[in-house]
Amino acid sequence: MHIPDGFLDVKTAVAMAGVAAVAVAVSAAVVRRRLAPRQVPLMGLTATFVFAAQMLNFPVAGGTSGHLLGACLTAVLVGPAAAVLVMTAVLVVQCLVFADGGLLALGANVVNMAVVGGLVGGALFGAAGPFARSLRGRVTAAAFAAWCTVVLASAACALELAWSATVPLRVVFPAMVGIHMVIGVGEAVITALVLVAIAAIRPELVMGGAVAAGRWRRLDLVLAGVLLALCLAVFVAPFASVLPDGLERVAATLGFAERASESAAPLADYEVPAISSPVAATALAGAIGTFVMLGVSLLLGRLLVPRAGKQSSESAG
Repeated sequence: MHIPDGFLDVKTAVAMAGVAAVAVAVSAAVVRRRLAPRQVPLMGLTATFVFAAQMLNFPVAGGTSGHLLGACLTAVLVGPAAAVLVMTAVLVVQCLVFADGGLLALGANVVNMAVVGGLVGGALFGAAGPFARSLRGRVTAAAFAAWCTVVLASAACALELAWSATVPLRVVFPAMVGIHMVIGVGEAVITALVLVAIAAIRPELVMGGAVAAGRWRRLDLVLAGVLLALCLAVFVAPFASVLPDGLERVAATLGFAERASESAAPLADYEVPAISSPVAATALAGAIGTFVMLGVSLLLGRLLVPRAGKQSSESAG
C-alpha cells in the first residue's frame, strides 16, 4: 500500500505531510512521558521485525499479493504512540533506502499506515481489553483490530487518490477497500500467530501488566527476534510473491499506474545493484535493511526515552 510519487497532487501531499508531522510530534511527546527505558529494545525489535516481514508478499485472490502492515501488532506490544513512531521509522527507511513509497508521498504513507494503523489499531485493541481477559480473547481482539487497520488504511488511501483527482472516489473506494478486505485476513492471521508465539515466552507483552525488567530476558528476546527478522529478510524474502500488491493492482485496473514515477535510492527494489543474482541481491539488501532498521529504531528510542537514572532524577525534580 506504499503510494509512489505521481499518484497524489501537491496539495494532497502537503496536507498529508502536515497531518503526519503533527501526529508524529504528539506521539513522540507521549512516548517520552510514558515509555519505560527497558521497553526501548522491544521498540527496536518490533521495528526490525515489521521491516523484514513487510518484504514477504503473500498471494491473495485475483493475481494480487499483500504483505503484513504490522501497525496493530506494534501497538499491542509497545502502545499506539510508540507504534506511530515505529511505523514512521520503517516507512522512512523503506522510502530513502529502498525506494519503497515516494518521497513526496511519504506523509500520506505515514498517515495511512502509521497513524491510522497504529492509533486506530491500538484504540480498537484497547477498547476490547475489558471484555477480552483470556489469551484467546486478546489475540482475537488483536486480529480483528489488525484487519480493521488494513481496511481503514486502504480507505484513507482511496480518499487521498480521489482528492488528488487521480481517480473518482466512487470507483477507487470500492476497489481499494474490496481487495484490502481480503489482504486484511492475512494481516489478522499473521498478527494472531505472532502474538501467540510471543505469549508463549513473554505473556505479559500480550496479556498486559508490567514488562519484565530482567536484563538477560530482554537481551535473549531481542537477539532471538533480530535473528528471526534476519532469517526472514535473507532466506524467505527472495522467494516472496512477485504479484502486484493491492494498490498496484487497483492502479493497473483503473488505468493510473503509469502516473507512478521512479524514486532514486541506494538499494531500490530491495536489491544490491552490484550483485547479478536476484536472490543474492535481495537477500543482501534484506540483511542490510534489517540492521539499518534496528540501529535507527534503537537510536530513536534512546533519543526519546530518558535512561533510568535520568528519568528518576527528572521525576524527583
